[in-house]
Amino acid sequence: MAPGSTRPTSRDVAQAAGVSQAAVSLVLGDKWRGRVSQATAERVREAARELGYRPNLAARNLRLGRTRTVLLVVPALTTEFFAGVYTGAARVAADHGFGVVLYPSPEGIGPARDPFASAQAALDGVIASSMAADALTAIRGDQLPLVMLDSDPKGSLGAATVNLDITDGVRQVAEHLLGLGHRHLLHLAADVASWTFEVRARELAARVAAVPGTSVRTARAPISIEGALTAAEAALSAPGPRPTALVCDDDKLAAGAYKAARRLGLRIPDDISVTGLDDLALATALDPELTTVRLDAELFGERGMEALLAVLEGRVPDAGDIPVQLVVRGSTAPPSGP
Repeated sequence: MAPGSTRPTSRDVAQAAGVSQAAVSLVLGDKWRGRVSQATAERVREAARELGYRPNLAARNLRLGRTRTVLLVVPALTTEFFAGVYTGAARVAADHGFGVVLYPSPEGIGPARDPFASAQAALDGVIASSMAADALTAIRGDQLPLVMLDSDPKGSLGAATVNLDITDGVRQVAEHLLGLGHRHLLHLAADVASWTFEVRARELAARVAAVPGTSVRTARAPISIEGALTAAEAALSAPGPRPTALVCDDDKLAAGAYKAARRLGLRIPDDISVTGLDDLALATALDPELTTVRLDAELFGERGMEALLAVLEGRVPDAGDIPVQLVVRGSTAPPSGP
């Protein structure tokens, strides 16, 4: 729109699309199914996009009695990563007059309890990690405007998905290790049924398979230092040639792998290289410091909240995964000996 011109209204959208204002409200409120045709809905959305129309959320919320509150559903808070996601989401929410309620999904204690008498009545929308999808369905959050984090865009429950470029992160790890001359890798994989971990396994296998004379074995571990210690010790003690590099699905698993290596008398990186994924504070507390992939948790939360605002306003959220970066530190080196 030209500078100084007034903000477009729903009446402008109705006029441009050749429909009533009521039809515009139904379409942009996502209540059009069974009331107007799909062709009409698409015409309204196109007109809103072309005019740069944004619904007046404040007026809409007063009219509907909404609370301007969003629920952020994440796995149990066992690392600072999801605290960063919350910080980013809350910052964007505050700029738009929303509050964010954090709901850590309980681990191993059965279905989550609804934090509200009725989530649908008390919330405007939900942002959820795919790792907490069970909690999401238990609180019926999937019946609200929903944005999924680290979730398969093709099979997502949500109206939008926001992802880190984990595929590229694993590619960077694999190319780093293969470039150093490692040919026999052990993948210490998170024993969690989640799309983000499936992506890591698939990409690592593909990158290693592309180089002749290589192999990758997999050991699964719960995401805990003790679980990783047990799994890594068993895998590194197994018969046959020992791997020269250990690729861990996250930094906490890498910390367990460090303990396993020490218990077996292996030096890092002289006898075995180790990589993580997250770049938690833990990564620089380890000795030697951990080569890992930096994920921008706050930007992840910001993008999740921005996507939910877009869904609430009937806009298409920004596309594209969030870039990640390999940080090379002292835990990786060329393999020693033959």
